[in-house]
Amino acid sequence: MALDVESRPSGSPYIERVWRSRSTDVDQMLSIAAATWDLVFWEHRGRVSAAIQGPEPWARPAPVPEEAAFFGITFSPGTSMPHVPFTGLVAGAAEIPGVTRRSFWLKGSTWCVPDYGNAEEFAGRLVREGILERDPVVARVLRGESTQLSARTVQRRFLRATGLTRDAIRQIDRARHAAILLQEGMAVPDVVHRLGFFDQPHLARALSRYIGRTATQLRDPDPPEPLSLLYKT
Repeated sequence: MALDVESRPSGSPYIERVWRSRSTDVDQMLSIAAATWDLVFWEHRGRVSAAIQGPEPWARPAPVPEEAAFFGITFSPGTSMPHVPFTGLVAGAAEIPGVTRRSFWLKGSTWCVPDYGNAEEFAGRLVREGILERDPVVARVLRGESTQLSARTVQRRFLRATGLTRDAIRQIDRARHAAILLQEGMAVPDVVHRLGFFDQPHLARALSRYIGRTATQLRDPDPPEPLSLLYKT
C-alpha cells in the first residue's frame, strides 16, 4: 500500500510547491490540514480530470483512486483566482470542465495542461492574463512585517485571498511544523517549547485536529494509511 509522492519547492512567489504522485494498492489517505489551495490533474483508468482543491481547515480521510497518477500545483497563501471565490472551496473542491491529456477549460479559454517542469511558466501566463493574483498584504503579514492597516482590514484581506483567518493559518502551519519535527525524532516536550504550545495536551489537540495523528502515530514507519503531502515551508 503506497502513495508515492515527489515534490519540489518553487521560486515563484505565486507557487509554494509543485508535486506529482502515483497510488498503488491504496484507496484512502489522511488529508491533513493545509492553508493553501491546489490545482490538481489526475488520470485514472484512461480518464483525465482536474479540480481546484481548496484549503483544508482540519484533517479528514479522503478517497484515493487506485492505480492513478496525479500532478498538482500548490499555490502560496495569498495567491488566488478572483473569478473562483473561496466560498465553497474551503474543505471542498471545484471540478474543472473540458479536461483532456493536453488541455482544459479555465475562465472562458482553453489552456494547455501544465506539467512538473513548467508550472512556473504556466502560473506566469495566468498572472499576465489576469486570472491569478497575489495579495501583498497577506504575504507581508505571514512574514511578520507591519502593514499599518487595521486588524479588521487585514482579516478581511486574509479571508478574501485565502478563505481562512490569519489565526487559522498560523495554527495549521504550526501543527504541520510540529508533525515534521516529531517525524524527525524531536521529543514532545522540545516540540512544545520550540513552537510555543501551552503544554503537551495543547500539542496533542492540535495534532488531532490538524494532522489526524498522535505524536506516537507520526513516528510509525508503517502507518495504516498514507498522509497527504507534508513538507517544510
